[in-house]
Amino acid sequence: QVQLVESGGGLVQAGGSLRLSCAASGSIFSINVMGWYRQAPGKQRELVAGITSGGSTNYADSVKGRFTISRDNAKNTVYLQMNSLKPEDTAVYYCNADIVRYYRGGRGDTGDYWGQGTQVTVSS
Repeated sequence: QVQLVESGGGLVQAGGSLRLSCAASGSIFSINVMGWYRQAPGKQRELVAGITSGGSTNYADSVKGRFTISRDNAKNTVYLQMNSLKPEDTAVYYCNADIVRYYRGGRGDTGDYWGQGTQVTVSS
């Protein structure tokens, strides 16, 4: 089984910073793309940032220049450094990963996995 566990959310004032972490564990052969999504009340879930196993990144226009995604492949962990936070960044943030599982000691199937979500609240 595979599990994603997030940490680092909380309450911060506008202009402040937070760092989210997401660690994948379980029967992991390799991890392809990892990313962060967010969902604000009454809105659809949206992509915030993504990063490939090779380190290529992409960002939503609304967070470019303020957020930085990174990953530690040895630890199966992805991070989201969020600076210059705005009230409109308030949302539940979800970690997502495209993970290849082990099967009989080798490469198994690929699945799309989600974390449980962590609340980020930015006060004005």
